[in-house]
Amino acid sequence: MEHSHGKTVLDDLAPLGRDLRKAIPDVYKGFGDLHHAAFAPGALDTKTKELIAVAIGVVEQCDGCIASHSRGAVKAGATKQEAAEAIGVTFLMKGGPATIYGPRAYSAFCEFFDAAYPDEAAATVGQ
Repeated sequence: MEHSHGKTVLDDLAPLGRDLRKAIPDVYKGFGDLHHAAFAPGALDTKTKELIAVAIGVVEQCDGCIASHSRGAVKAGATKQEAAEAIGVTFLMKGGPATIYGPRAYSAFCEFFDAAYPDEAAATVGQ
């Protein structure tokens, strides 16, 4: 059985986040505003910022961050190769632990990519 590092992680975290959001709505609103501002296109486009966030998720060993920002990177137009290269930088910066969380991140990214682009996913099967 293949483990999902993308949608399943987000689905597992969603009810927990909803419960805490009810208790501290202003904090979540502030975080949401910060998130929106941080990912707004500027000198760096949103895709690049999402790939940076995926890499930080690997370095911080945060499965929720990896899943969320992998999904965001796909939505922003990142390719599998771009994700792989961003994750590759984490091996240099974090060493051995990144070789564990990096594949998780790539798996999550590919899961969201394949769901968003099923024709491209089918074309790469067996390569």
